[in-house]
Amino acid sequence: MAATIGEEKALQVCKHLLQHTHTSTKDISVTKFVYYADYINEDDIWNGFEKKLQQGNNLGQRMQIAFQELFEADFTKVCIIGSDCYELNSNIIERAFEKLNTADIVIGPVTDGGYYLLGLNKLIPELFINKSWSTETVFADTIKDATSLQINFHQLPVLNDIDTEKDLRNSTLAFFI
Repeated sequence: MAATIGEEKALQVCKHLLQHTHTSTKDISVTKFVYYADYINEDDIWNGFEKKLQQGNNLGQRMQIAFQELFEADFTKVCIIGSDCYELNSNIIERAFEKLNTADIVIGPVTDGGYYLLGLNKLIPELFINKSWSTETVFADTIKDATSLQINFHQLPVLNDIDTEKDLRNSTLAFFI
């Protein structure tokens, strides 16, 4: 996005999306974690959330390791969300946790073929391998894996995420450009 709207505007959009994610999650009654890519910022909007560093060489490995850590810490339901989905709200996240009572996987697809939320009630390593991450096939490949493994899943509503200038123009955040 920065290549087309400029680094300053892209940074403003990212900060706005992070603030929205914080607002959408802060009042949900679950233990919350923020996984940082490079270093943990001790003085940011995520105070009150447990802070960890991501591990792994690609998105799939980073998500799998995060799920594994939390299941090993005796959590029984874990949802990972992206911070680039302005349509995501606390009701959808709470519904995901509720659906994990009856489904092993909860997934929230985005229009570009990825997903904004993945929830599990047990570690399923197959969901994190043999994927072309950040492409239009991730959601379909994940559903294909769940189906071939005969794992019960629930699909949340399809939402829009914001990865490109076009996504931004089609969102309510278009005022940034």
